[in-house]
Amino acid sequence: MTENTDSLAESFRPGVTTVRNDKFHRYELHVDGELAVISQFMDKPGHIDFIHTETRSQFKGQGLANVLAHFALDDVVASGKRIIPHCPFIAGYLKKHEGYELDVDWPKEQPAVESEADNN
Repeated sequence: MTENTDSLAESFRPGVTTVRNDKFHRYELHVDGELAVISQFMDKPGHIDFIHTETRSQFKGQGLANVLAHFALDDVVASGKRIIPHCPFIAGYLKKHEGYELDVDWPKEQPAVESEADNN
């Protein structure tokens, strides 16, 4: 399990932690110990395929899904695997943020892009 307790990449909010939870095949962002955002994935040989990102209603609109996306994508790249963005939110994040271009295998059918995780 990969964990980052200083998720300062895009938010300076205290009490935010990020973790890769392999048991449930998802990345998680917690706020003061409470699960706030998840990004589900399938671990494939050489790839991590992101399939869904969701923010719990009480945490929407705070940019937390962006923090989790940054952590998750950096974790995949650091592991030497490639990114497959079937999740519309992750696809949208990748299109807006430089630095991942060489690590992405776009699916043949492009996902509809969401600006925030489930209207975060």
